[in-house]
Amino acid sequence: MNIAVVILNWNGKELLKKFLPSVVRFSEEATIYVADNASTDGSIAFLQQQHPEVKLIELDDNFGYAGGYNRALAGLSEDFWVLLNSDVEVTENWLQPIMAKFQANEQIAAIQPKILGYKDRSKFEYAGAAGGFIDQLGYPFCRGRIFQELEKDHGQYDEDVEIFWASGACLAVRNSAYKETGGLDEDFFAHQEEIDLCWRFRNFGYQVAYCGNSRVYHVGGATLAEMNPHKTYLNFRNNLYLLLKNLPKKNLFPVIFIRMVLDGVAAFKFLSEGKFQHFLAVLRAHAAFYANFGRTWKKRSNHFSNTKYYHVASVVYAHYVKRKNKYDQLKKIV
Repeated sequence: MNIAVVILNWNGKELLKKFLPSVVRFSEEATIYVADNASTDGSIAFLQQQHPEVKLIELDDNFGYAGGYNRALAGLSEDFWVLLNSDVEVTENWLQPIMAKFQANEQIAAIQPKILGYKDRSKFEYAGAAGGFIDQLGYPFCRGRIFQELEKDHGQYDEDVEIFWASGACLAVRNSAYKETGGLDEDFFAHQEEIDLCWRFRNFGYQVAYCGNSRVYHVGGATLAEMNPHKTYLNFRNNLYLLLKNLPKKNLFPVIFIRMVLDGVAAFKFLSEGKFQHFLAVLRAHAAFYANFGRTWKKRSNHFSNTKYYHVASVVYAHYVKRKNKYDQLKKIV
């Protein structure tokens, strides 16, 4: 099995210094690549001098997560690719159980490991935790993470299960499935593009899986701070793109209408809290969604799964009204 570990970098020399050694040390069965999004911080010189064993893919602009990976992966022929954030520390034998799952089931298109916090290793990390799901309105959540509430890891999510989406922080994908479904959507630029990709995998009849025997530690927020208004803009805009592209027709317009109302509520909540830039970010997100409605509509596929896309009816209601903070407390609809 040919495996490539591909790290996307943009002005992350300090992250590479810190985290690349663990990848090199514990990924002997893989070819390691760093795809550089036109960094200006000396990242390329550092890699050439300190890590000549790592293959370098130099891109001529910052194409974001989606565009950067699409361009980097276009020239790779390995059967399996692991898209790995530059702020992830991997552990011994992290690749073997992932590859074993791929080998055992050809219908699996994507896998993520258990993702724990680098700063607090007792807790799951926000971006992926123990596997992702969405509710009926498209709000994402994870086993081990409901909105900002992070669970401690007590081994409660060690079992391997099928999930809805796998985290882009450490996303293992099957080359053939990635190409068949069109790869990452570059209109997303960054944030939630992995959910879109996994939704397409499922609509094409593939499975997305969680591998509890593989463990990595993720810093999170190292590239774009949690309360950056641009991140707010991307999350609100991209979630609407996600729904328009992938929702079954019967759910499409009712769900998007409700989301628009709830986004308005969120915008005025930002305003009431004095977060004017975040209020504007939500308005900009909706303006971009309307402007690109036709372009996004054309990306809807003829492939739609007959299975329910959502895992709970409303994670918003469960968390903010019923005060449910853990995945196991949610009423499951499967």
